[in-house]
Amino acid sequence: MANTPLDPEVQEWLDFDRQHLWHPYTSASEPLPCYPFKSATGTRIQLHSGESLVDGMSSWWCAIHGYNHPHLNDALKKQAEIASHVMFGGLTHEPAARLGKRLLDVSPPDMQHLFLADSGSVSVEVAIKMAAQYYQATGLKDKGRLLALRNGYHGDTAGAMAVCDPVTGMHSLFTHLLPGHLFAPQPRCRFGDDWDPKDFTPMRRLLEQHHHELCAVIVEPIVQGAGGIWFYHPNYLVELRRACDELDVLLIYDEIATGFGRTGKLFAWEWAGAQPDIMTVGKALTGGYLTLAATLTSKKVAQGISQGGPLMHGPTFMGNPLACAVANASLDLLEQGDWQQQVSWLEQALQEGLEPCAGLDICAETRVCGAIGAVELKSSVDVAAAQAYFVRCGAWIRPFGKLIYLMPPYICSQQDIDTLCEAIFGYLQTS
Repeated sequence: MANTPLDPEVQEWLDFDRQHLWHPYTSASEPLPCYPFKSATGTRIQLHSGESLVDGMSSWWCAIHGYNHPHLNDALKKQAEIASHVMFGGLTHEPAARLGKRLLDVSPPDMQHLFLADSGSVSVEVAIKMAAQYYQATGLKDKGRLLALRNGYHGDTAGAMAVCDPVTGMHSLFTHLLPGHLFAPQPRCRFGDDWDPKDFTPMRRLLEQHHHELCAVIVEPIVQGAGGIWFYHPNYLVELRRACDELDVLLIYDEIATGFGRTGKLFAWEWAGAQPDIMTVGKALTGGYLTLAATLTSKKVAQGISQGGPLMHGPTFMGNPLACAVANASLDLLEQGDWQQQVSWLEQALQEGLEPCAGLDICAETRVCGAIGAVELKSSVDVAAAQAYFVRCGAWIRPFGKLIYLMPPYICSQQDIDTLCEAIFGYLQTS
């Protein structure tokens, strides 16, 4: 791989970055290394130092069509000539209305209303507010707590942090600031294995004991993402839907990471056929171009909330026209393309590519679901060392904890997947 000297101007802003800019989950005084990004096209990220890297992350799971796509670029240019932003309070516009209709058309049939948020974490905040306001408005004012899963992850804002795993999650530092919610054990019955009804027993018990104070259960359907890339059985959602109906608790699905084809279905809930009352989507919604998310809900919930007044949330960039326009363009690509075949092919390619890792002593196991591949190690990964090795191999992969995982763009070639998987295998061999 190339490793050319940096232009002095590039070195200047890179030095400033290291001294002054915070990056995700890193220290201001001892930051992890950052590589100087130059441009990106298709599946490739170009660095100022000359390296060309296959992106194994889809820029944290959102750039499903790859980079610099002409259809998405064109949508941005056309909308920018009209208006990049206008407040959504008291005004509306065609990109938002068209996007809303298209999202409802492909979402669970019960979904009839949606809130256009400006990030995934905010969409979770809105979902929580919807559940709480629903019971406030319908007279059950004691129902204000939530029930979530261990090893779950739902975002970095306060309400979202409160339903992430309180022990193993990234937010244990803030426990004293957050409301005390309830947590059921992580489902252990795996996706693709035989269903064991006992797997649902702990969740059922918690629901029976606390339904009088619960406004909602929130889960990531089928795939727990940042909490460990864990794939669990669809029947868990079937049982959860049944129990929530029986005990009058709303069910929230966080589809931010799983939505728009990542698991092999357009949305992960489809594996179970058990609809939510509220659903959040984000990440891949705009194909990785702009931040945008949505919280969708049923007519029952929307009308229940409205009995008590307006839904109390309104971000400045809610319904941003530029983001809505590119989201519509991303949905065009999904509708007109062959994402199902692409994801099916990626699943097989990842299974074959990561299989050699399973035979190494350092590896606990490998697992694949749709266009998601994970290698779980027996001990934590040295992120800086691993990433430096991957860059030398021409791969962009960002490990965390004990996991080295891949969520590549749907347009990857066999050569791309070979580069990514061989980089992981090579690193494990040398570790």
